Amino acid sequence: MNIQPELFHTGEVQAHALAGSGTPAAAIRNFMPEQHRQFFPLLPYLMLATTDDSGWPVANIVTGAPGFVSSPDPQHLHITADAHWPGSSKQQFLSAKQVGMLGIDFNTRRRNRANGVIQQTGDEGVSISVTQSFGNCPRYIQLRDVYAAPPGEVAQPVQSFTDLDAAARKLIHNADSLFVATTSGTHETSMGGPDISHRGGMPGFIRIDGNTLTIPDFNGNKYFNTLGNMLLEPRAALLFIDYASGGLLHLQGRTEVLWQSKEAAALTGAERIWRFHINGGWWQAHAIPLRWSLREIAPTTARTGVWTEVS
Repeated sequence: MNIQPELFHTGEVQAHALAGSGTPAAAIRNFMPEQHRQFFPLLPYLMLATTDDSGWPVANIVTGAPGFVSSPDPQHLHITADAHWPGSSKQQFLSAKQVGMLGIDFNTRRRNRANGVIQQTGDEGVSISVTQSFGNCPRYIQLRDVYAAPPGEVAQPVQSFTDLDAAARKLIHNADSLFVATTSGTHETSMGGPDISHRGGMPGFIRIDGNTLTIPDFNGNKYFNTLGNMLLEPRAALLFIDYASGGLLHLQGRTEVLWQSKEAAALTGAERIWRFHINGGWWQAHAIPLRWSLREIAPTTARTGVWTEVS
């Protein structure tokens, strides 16, 4: 098995050019190396991205006891049937659909990505054929300790909305991380598809202007998987986790990337910014049976700036 000769789709290559970085060398494989296969089963949660019936990206988290995600061979990941899917989210994960996956360990700042196609869903769980596998650096990941939710706590009904309320604004303003789901849509099939990525910063790194969020793009691995997808398909989804209560805030909206802007130049650490214009979203209290306590802000995060004003 070899590293794939073509690593990036047209949107990602365009993003490399717009950023002035050139297309980087990258260890993106069409199989999972052994260390990745051993990593995913250690996690009690997995971040996922797919698309809904209208082609909108959907960001999600599935949870379970360590070992609920396994790798029977270098080309496959399997999620057990007893995994916990928030709300009705499992309905989006159907056979033959493309899916993006992110394994992220807040206890060690380690993260690995895997994208692929769902082969089978049913009584035996979800089986995914891996088409891309690669690691990500630990930058901007805050250290957190995970523990189980209090006994007897029940997930509350999902509440949909079109405009951010005060509670949603507070969660976003206080957030030091988010997960962004994007897709290359119908523009790319072999190297594209849904993708989910982590973004971190100091609380206040997301600016709120009405129903528009402005998010800095800090220095990373220069793969530009997320921004490359946005160039092909501007629709995206954001997932915020209330780490203290297990609540989930999910937003869908349209994005625009500002490759050169005075706003980015004024924010310490930002190389560019992107805007997220909210189309709608949902909130679910106590959605997942896990909680996290903050242990340490990442040194890379501590060196970044925040917006001076939030409306």
